[in-house]
Amino acid sequence: MKLLDHLEEWLITFLMGAATTIIFLSVVHRYLSGIDIPGVQDWLLSLNFGWAQELCIIMFVWMAKFGAAYGVRTGIHVGVDVLINRMNEQTRGKFVIFGLLAGALFTGIVGTLGAHFVWENGFHYAFYTLLGWDVGDVPEGPTTPDLEWPTWIVYSAIPLGSSLMCFRFLQVTWSFIRTGELPHHDHGHVDGIEENPDVAETFRLEDNLHPHDLKYPQHHPEDRSGQGGEKK
Repeated sequence: MKLLDHLEEWLITFLMGAATTIIFLSVVHRYLSGIDIPGVQDWLLSLNFGWAQELCIIMFVWMAKFGAAYGVRTGIHVGVDVLINRMNEQTRGKFVIFGLLAGALFTGIVGTLGAHFVWENGFHYAFYTLLGWDVGDVPEGPTTPDLEWPTWIVYSAIPLGSSLMCFRFLQVTWSFIRTGELPHHDHGHVDGIEENPDVAETFRLEDNLHPHDLKYPQHHPEDRSGQGGEKK
């Protein structure tokens, strides 16, 4: 499981870094090509960056799909859960499980339909060709305008990313059933900076953006009113 987690993180990091680098080089190339620099301008004009925009769009689509799966695993996704957080523990737990299973069902359906679409959009032809089978009247499928890649490669992000999201929803559901704990992500935390646990708990802000789990009960403002003395 750790290997899958690392592959997911490495893929997202690579796509984000590569897309940013390509766009940066494309913009620099565009502006420097308009400057009359002897020898350099002719060399820059000989370079073709017409594919850069299309490639970056493809990379960001893949990054978004796998980033969504990463968000399920780490609890980054935000929702408005004002009502569910006011329920008692038993009722809240049932609704949390229902919500997670609903997410798994939805992403599973999207992944299945996406896989069928990719198969019919050219992967069928590519798979048969790879194995040396007779393709018959199976269409080769369209290609992208600039890179001229088979579009099924681009659309593969849908079944792969959605299937991974479905798996992450089921993973979080199983963990919640066993431990009563949900993945948490502190948007105010900065990596590399150690926090004093007592101070962090004192000034922790309760929100209604994430469903509270059962392992760590929700704290209400009145629960802290006794700090420095007993409530009266």
